[in-house]
This record gives sequence, C-alpha cells and structure tokens, in this order.
Amino acid sequence: MLTQKQKSLTLLKRKLVIAGINKSPKDFMNQCRKIALFVGILMGALSFFIIKKDDKPIVLVFLVGIVFFFLAYSVLLKAVDARISKRAKEIDKDVLFAGRFLLIKLNSGKPLINAIMEASQSYGVANAYFKEIVRNIELGTPLEKALEAASDSCPSKKMRRILFQINNALRIGIDVTHNLEAVIEEISNEQLVEIQRYGKKLNSLTLFYMLIAVVMPSLGMTLFMVVAGLVSLSITPSTFFVFALFLFLIELVFVSLFKGIRPNVNI
Repeated sequence: MLTQKQKSLTLLKRKLVIAGINKSPKDFMNQCRKIALFVGILMGALSFFIIKKDDKPIVLVFLVGIVFFFLAYSVLLKAVDARISKRAKEIDKDVLFAGRFLLIKLNSGKPLINAIMEASQSYGVANAYFKEIVRNIELGTPLEKALEAASDSCPSKKMRRILFQINNALRIGIDVTHNLEAVIEEISNEQLVEIQRYGKKLNSLTLFYMLIAVVMPSLGMTLFMVVAGLVSLSITPSTFFVFALFLFLIELVFVSLFKGIRPNVNI
C-alpha cells in the first residue's frame, strides 16, 4: 500500500507530465526549494535593516525568512496547476479544429494513421499531441496504446474525450467517424452554451463596471471637491495621484475579470 508521500510524488509526477515539464518530482521539488530558499534569505536580509532600525527583536528576521520560504515554495508548487490550466485553455481553442480536421480526412477515405500524421503537421496547439502519437507509433507502440498515452498526458478534457472516442472505436472495431462526429457535435454544443453563459455574465459585469469604475469615481471626485471647498481642505497633487492610482487598480481588476470569464472557444 502506498504511503501518503508516495501518493503525493505519484500525483506530482503525473502533473509534471501533463504540464509538459520534463523533470522528475524530486528534481522539481529540489529546484522549488532552492528558489524558495533564495527568496527567504533575500526577504530576511531586507527585513534585517528594517528590524534593526526599529530596534525590534532579531528573531523576527528568521521568522520573516521562514514565512517567505514556505510561501514561495507553495506558490512554486502551485505553478504546475497554473501551467496545466493554461495549456488546457490553449488546447480548448483548437480542439474543434483538430477534431474536424481528422473527421474530414477520415471521410475522404484516408486511414486513421495517415489522418493523425497529417493532423500532427497542421496548425494549432493540439497538433503536439498528434505528434506524440506519431512518434510513439514510429517507435513501435500500437495505435491504441499511443492514443491512450497521449490522452493521459493531455490537460484538456475535451481533447481527451476525442482521443478516448477514437481509441474506444478502435478497440470495439466500429467505424471511427461515427464516434468522432458525435463527440465533436457534443463539444460544439457545449461551447455554444459557454458563449451564452458568457453573454449573461458580461452584461452583469458591464453593469458593475459602469457603476464602480465610472459613475462612483466621477460622483465621488465631484463631491470630494465640493466638500473640500466648503471646509477649506487643502488639496495637494498627491491627492489626485492617489485617486488616479485607485482608478488604475480598479481598471486592472475589471480587465482581469473580463479576461477570466471569457470562454476559450473557437467555433
């Protein structure tokens, strides 16, 4: 029975494969520790001058270094999940193109292996997984196992469904085009639903943007100027700089929100 540490290493190994990081779990963790140690020492050294200036206990330097070490180590480990999510979004944009390309080649009468070889030379991010299938086949791996290996290393659930349906049709011995056409139609409908949901979210978010980033700052600045004039409050250029910085931060937040809710589709 695997221990908790062995399970964690096995899970990390699979994540590294999906993320496209060609390192063993131990090497990756050692690299993360080295970077986190450097961050901890650097932040500890910077905090030393502040703590010494304020006559604080020197033990706070070690506490700051330890806190930043564990913080940086956790962030670096989570970077694997972020990279997997990014790769999945990139593939989801091209998944319908890749599936339809295969379907067209198969309907034209070409064998599945030839269709996969041509797909590996086509445009898009998804062709990397077809290249992996072709490479494994050239090394002597059966087509079914090559499809299964490519599916295991693919971060996109939609792409995995396409590879699974192709592999499943091969194992059963039925026409691949029927399964492939069905899953492409299903993915296309899902993406249309995502676009409809995006439209509803966009309307609500736009309303909040107009209220928080346009109306409130305009009215707030006007009221502030009126009140400041009534109470003879001195207004310096730094005050306007603070307002401008605040508005800039609000704009960044909304830009990130608009990008975050945008569906990764390419119908």
